[in-house]
Amino acid sequence: MFSRSKINEPGPKAAEPEKPKIDAMPVAKPAYDFAPTPAVKAKPAASVLSSDLMITGNIKTTGDIQIEGTVEGDIRAHMLTVGESATIKGEIMADDIVVNGRVIGRVRGLKVRLTSTARVEGDIIHKTIAIESGAHFEGSVQRQEDPLSMGGAKQITAQPLGK
Repeated sequence: MFSRSKINEPGPKAAEPEKPKIDAMPVAKPAYDFAPTPAVKAKPAASVLSSDLMITGNIKTTGDIQIEGTVEGDIRAHMLTVGESATIKGEIMADDIVVNGRVIGRVRGLKVRLTSTARVEGDIIHKTIAIESGAHFEGSVQRQEDPLSMGGAKQITAQPLGK
């Protein structure tokens, strides 16, 4: 009726993990841990061009930039802030543009905002735009799905005279 099978017999014993040998007295854990903490990747701060700075030439960055001085040239950035004391003579292109100062030239951005202190003389090509009361703007406004692509830029071609 009952048979003795190997199912109920104990199998080979599993090896027990070795316990570490402690020869010295235990050391108390210090109250403060002076180990360096891992660096938290913070968003880099915007580059600022101060109000006493004048640049002649183009500026291109993949980061954020804030202009407080004068720039004669084109500017390309991820986020561009034109300060109240700033004057830019050239085309500006960025994903996000906030104009507090003066821009003489084309403005191209996904998101363009003219604050009440803005003075813009030129065309604005945008995906979304906000113009606060008090902003001065002289030019045309055109909405494009991708205003940063050059496909919407006006092409100038030479025509022979007299034809």
